[in-house]
Amino acid sequence: MIVQFQPTDTLIMKKTHPCGSSRMTVLHAGSDVKLRCQGCGHDVIVPRIKIEKNIRQVIPGEQDEKK
Repeated sequence: MIVQFQPTDTLIMKKTHPCGSSRMTVLHAGSDVKLRCQGCGHDVIVPRIKIEKNIRQVIPGEQDEKK
């Protein structure tokens, strides 16, 4: 299953970060994904395949609206 997410999206993970938070913000999405923990602010770079297995929910981030 391919999960679609983009920078600024928030991911709720199945497993928690050592600080106790399960929410991560996407900073960069490619073959490797750079995430920032919303609990402690720690940056993590993880292979996309590993991230896709551990996502519980994707919350869309702020998007620029041109009107």
